[in-house]
Amino acid sequence: MRNVGIVGIGSYVPENVVTNLDLEQFVDTKDEWIVSRTGIKQRHIAPKDMPVSELCYQAGLRALEDARIAPEDVDLIIVATITPDYAFPATACLVADRLGAKKAAAFDLEAGCTGFIYAVATGSQFIASGTYKTVLVIGGETLSKILNWKDRSTCVLFGDGGGAAVLQQVEEGFGFLSFELGSDGSGGSLLSQPAGGSKCPASSETVEKNLHTLQMEGKEVFKFAVRIMGDVSLKVLEKAGLIKEDIDLLIPHQANIRIVDAAVKRLKISPDKVVINLDKYGNMSAASIPVALDEAFQAGLISEGDIIVMVGFGTGLTWGACVLKWTKVGIKND
Repeated sequence: MRNVGIVGIGSYVPENVVTNLDLEQFVDTKDEWIVSRTGIKQRHIAPKDMPVSELCYQAGLRALEDARIAPEDVDLIIVATITPDYAFPATACLVADRLGAKKAAAFDLEAGCTGFIYAVATGSQFIASGTYKTVLVIGGETLSKILNWKDRSTCVLFGDGGGAAVLQQVEEGFGFLSFELGSDGSGGSLLSQPAGGSKCPASSETVEKNLHTLQMEGKEVFKFAVRIMGDVSLKVLEKAGLIKEDIDLLIPHQANIRIVDAAVKRLKISPDKVVINLDKYGNMSAASIPVALDEAFQAGLISEGDIIVMVGFGTGLTWGACVLKWTKVGIKND
């Protein structure tokens, strides 16, 4: 089995920024309330005519440029999203066409905010087994398009964005050291978009009842997240034969500052080792971890050989984590 790592990263967010003060103009909420309970100060919102495929394309293009890999050399594209352009065809197919990745297989993966971790774990197996050489993984969301902007308990939390990673074989001892994935479908109703699928097809009634918008039981999701973030981080470290003191950088899903703080407390690691950017972007679901990873690298926070733990949770309910020993040097197998 080949060692697999990230040899290129990139991200993209829409230009339009909506601050908490902006939200005060049309939502019954206050900046102080949002910041104190979530840590979010602003978020980026895509224009009405900008689909998630555009965010994914821009992030994927940047990741390929960073890796110095031509689109025609990509073997597989996986897009993790819960806000695809269409129910079908897959957004990944649209992105592959836009990029000019003529020989790439492509499919979407749905695991909510855990989507990027699930997608990286999936893409890695194709390379580890020798099936493919280069896999482009993208996490992208336009959650603003499925929000009920009259529901102050949810609409203040989310933002739009895309993040991407190019996977290839790397030297032994580097790359992904372990993965830990999980799910609990009994909690599926806690975070969902009830209408639009085969169980509850679109109708005038579903539209009137706002069933095509995001629905969340906030308190229950919070309790689940606080517990699972620390648990899965410890499990994935154990799988890699490491301990929490070995962590150089923790990149958690950017959902809520209180959830992140609880995970940091459980792991007993220095806050200086934790990447937090939710104040700027809010919860971008599958895009949050890759965007944070890209920003951390661009800021010079990641060095060769660093041990990075990425961990997330999301609708499903799902959760996942991975341990990555950082290198961006791939092995070319002709």
